[in-house]
Amino acid sequence: MSLNCNEINLILDELGLEGAFIQEIVQPGYDTLALYTYKEGSAKTVLICTAQNSVRLNETRRKITKNDKPLRFMEFLRSRIKGCRINSVTQIGVERVVKMELSRIVEEKPKAAANGTVHISLVKKPVLSKEEIEAHSEPVEIEENYILYIKLWNNAANVILCDTDGTILEPMFRRPERGELKGEKFCEPAADEQKVAEALVRFPVREWNGGEAGGDGQANSGLPAEAINGTAGGFRGTPLGEGVAEDGGTGCSEGETSPASKIFKSFNAYIDWWYSEHSDTLSRESLLEKAEKWYNQSRSKKEAALHNLEAKLESFKNAGQLKHQGDLILSYGYMIDGSSNFLECEDYETGKTIRLMIDPKKSAQDNAAEYYKKYKKAVSGQDDLVHDIEIAKKQLEKLDAQYAEICRETNPVKIEQLLRHDTTPKQQQKKNHPGLDYTVDGWYILVGRDANENDELLRHHVRGDDLWLHVRDFPGGYGFIKARKGKTVPLDILLDAANLAVYYSKARNAGKTDLYYTHVKYLRRAKNGPKGLVLPTQEKNLCIEPDKARLARLDSLHAEGQL
Repeated sequence: MSLNCNEINLILDELGLEGAFIQEIVQPGYDTLALYTYKEGSAKTVLICTAQNSVRLNETRRKITKNDKPLRFMEFLRSRIKGCRINSVTQIGVERVVKMELSRIVEEKPKAAANGTVHISLVKKPVLSKEEIEAHSEPVEIEENYILYIKLWNNAANVILCDTDGTILEPMFRRPERGELKGEKFCEPAADEQKVAEALVRFPVREWNGGEAGGDGQANSGLPAEAINGTAGGFRGTPLGEGVAEDGGTGCSEGETSPASKIFKSFNAYIDWWYSEHSDTLSRESLLEKAEKWYNQSRSKKEAALHNLEAKLESFKNAGQLKHQGDLILSYGYMIDGSSNFLECEDYETGKTIRLMIDPKKSAQDNAAEYYKKYKKAVSGQDDLVHDIEIAKKQLEKLDAQYAEICRETNPVKIEQLLRHDTTPKQQQKKNHPGLDYTVDGWYILVGRDANENDELLRHHVRGDDLWLHVRDFPGGYGFIKARKGKTVPLDILLDAANLAVYYSKARNAGKTDLYYTHVKYLRRAKNGPKGLVLPTQEKNLCIEPDKARLARLDSLHAEGQL
């Protein structure tokens, strides 16, 4: 349910933004904007929401949390209207379009007075005095004027910044079909006096005095004038939602104990509460429903993955049977006739006749080798599965903690940010760097897994004092240990990076392996060489044998960092 034209006028009258200055601009989400204003010792936060079924403009006392990454429109507004004075704020007719006229004074230096610039001319010019030169070099004050249009239309809400000629400088949402693009002309809707008179009767301020505070959304054409003007001692409604401050005009009157007798001191306070409780998109109730759905889906997937790992581990407990079956094939290999896919023989441990699947085209030794291979894989896989099961259980614990944090949060804007962060698919999450990263005891290790990642890490993500490691005589990934000021890389961290460099190379199964390491500043690129190839100098040697326990610990640290 969006605000009607009369409710917008009432909100603007209560805000009294004329003469206020815009101190800060925060955009917590793609469809929400907050303007921090200040006027005569009074600070107000104006919330602008363009989400469907939640379109509104009102004062809020809730904390507006910043987005993880600065958004385009917020950065543009900061560069243009931060520090601007609000000269006027009006609604154009009854069209639910708010027009905000802004201005600010900026200082601009003359181009000819640039520091360090020398002008040489063959034309004789009069010599200027020192005072005249200083007068020409003084900065010039220029007044910049802007118009901010706020369209509070349910299906086409937008915030558009224009110059005084109506040319769009930047819209919040770029909509080519509506002409809301940079460089286009914004056409103001025409104000119709007849519509204004009709709107007073057709669109009264919603009923919300007492009871459910307008929860049914029905209008009350008989609302007293003193209640609309906010001079009747406050607005009466249902209790405030959690997270609404009880001071500064948005709380409830003191001394009241009955939940139904709470009083809102302004229509802005009521609107802020109402949308936080009843809005389809940015209310706490709807966001918690969305969070519950996300939690149930995520938990069911993770539980299914955990059950699969546990079932696989249970099957691996019979790994000894595979070795015994290989022994039986060697014992009764003379019975393989080359035509049957099964070998029927007597188990010398149980005395029963069993059938073993074999490849008739292979010899007894080759068929037994296949069973021995499966046995080794099952034995080594048991340790890996135990490690994977521990990680899966930690992921479930982390998911429970995230959901509990969302349920405890009372600020709908913060809940929306937490949900947006947690529900973003991994494919859409932008990585800060290629390859893998590990944090061990405060040391940061980067690992490239192929030539592209190696080259990208070398070019943009490491510096001269960082340590570089690579396997000798084998192709593979690079390992980097980020330098710490005044610290020497401990041997244990060096061994961690060395094991990772060996694991992501062709020497993974080579046993004892030689590596060399040096500082990045001692690397030079091979002329006309393949991508990522470097030639080290002042390198030192290191010989290790891959440590599975160390790799498992690093893998666990990496998985915990990705939770």
